[in-house]
Amino acid sequence: MAEKDIAEKVLESYNDVFADIANGLLFQGEEIILEEELEERQPRSYYKASGKVREIERDTAKLWKNGKIRIAFIGYENQTEADPDMPLRVIGYDGAEYRVQLTKENDTESRYPVITLILYFGYTKPWDKPKSLLDRLDIPEKLKPYVNDYKINLFEIAYLSRKQVNLFKSDFRVVADYFVQKREKGDYVPEPQELKHVQETLQLLSVMTGDHRFEETYNSRNAEGRPHNMCDVLDRIENRGMEQGIQQGIQQGRTEREAQIILNMYQKSLPLEQIAEFVGITLDEVKSIVENPKSVLS
Repeated sequence: MAEKDIAEKVLESYNDVFADIANGLLFQGEEIILEEELEERQPRSYYKASGKVREIERDTAKLWKNGKIRIAFIGYENQTEADPDMPLRVIGYDGAEYRVQLTKENDTESRYPVITLILYFGYTKPWDKPKSLLDRLDIPEKLKPYVNDYKINLFEIAYLSRKQVNLFKSDFRVVADYFVQKREKGDYVPEPQELKHVQETLQLLSVMTGDHRFEETYNSRNAEGRPHNMCDVLDRIENRGMEQGIQQGIQQGRTEREAQIILNMYQKSLPLEQIAEFVGITLDEVKSIVENPKSVLS
């Protein structure tokens, strides 16, 4: 999932997208967090285990500040599959950040909350794994009163309502809309929303869906320039598909004519080596056509 993590980090690392996700999911679209109030934070934290210093890394993290006052630390974790150990992972992330607040560099009476949001992009089925620590652990009955619970803040993007999707104002709205439509209809009809971070949005869609045509559409230059919205993107994907179909048809025609020539020469008892040299292909390719002509003739 490394490739997916990278793409998600790129889009979500923009302050306008980061703030929009938090405002949409936590504050019903009200602009409580402003992008200029966000400060980049190193997503890595460290802990000591078995005498060694080990590293844990969040997907995306930022510090929300009002002037010099630290309001909260917010981190995002992106998932395409449900992870049963997510409550344990979140405890590790959050605990490491709280531990940072106890260091000498943060020697202040002010303490601030750490909030982790799990963004689940799976659309073929809802999250079906534990959402809290107590659900994950096997706890003897007599110990249960002494074990504190820890719940994850899970948001299933593909299962948001249309009203919730419309709360987003950044490019994340396009991403959320795509996964909701794929879950509801198995298809996607785009809206003409202009994209601010075109490449990052298409890269995310490419790696999350496995359909690299999204990213290829951005990378391929043409007379019309880069696409500006998903309507442009799908038009170009469709046109490119038609062009590829035409080229494949032409190539198939060439292949069939070539195969017919080989079979005609073979029927005249010409040596296979001579046929290969004449046509300009390998001896193994000639043998394959001769032995199984139906594989290349329609």
